[in-house]
Amino acid sequence: MFVSKALALFALALAANAAALPQARSEPSYMHGTQKGDATYYTPGLGACGQTSTSDDLIVAVSHSLYDTYPGYKGTNPNNNPVCGRKINAHWGGKSVTVKVVDRCTGCAVTDLDFSPAAFKHLSPLSAGRLHGMTWTWA
Repeated sequence: MFVSKALALFALALAANAAALPQARSEPSYMHGTQKGDATYYTPGLGACGQTSTSDDLIVAVSHSLYDTYPGYKGTNPNNNPVCGRKINAHWGGKSVTVKVVDRCTGCAVTDLDFSPAAFKHLSPLSAGRLHGMTWTWA
């Protein structure tokens, strides 16, 4: 009887200590809230998600870092990455666009986005080339 009470008290103490510790977030920070990065554009074709897109489609490529570490992606078949098809709302200079993730950008920092020309033009003329301080959220 004494042993079972001691074990119960020990278990309660462990639970109390675990509750007092800060909880580690299981998802990367780019999964929550507003992100900030650079916006660029590229000429789409067959993307990493296995979809062929054109310059007129409202699509985007996310960084290789985000693509490769997206929760649920096993790294075997990029066409099956859960990020494929997700929508993003991007904002810059008082303008916004909603785009669909269809590709992976190897030259992008983790929260940068690489848009189709049509999507980029919703934010700025193509002549700008790169937009610093673009913000975005998951739709």
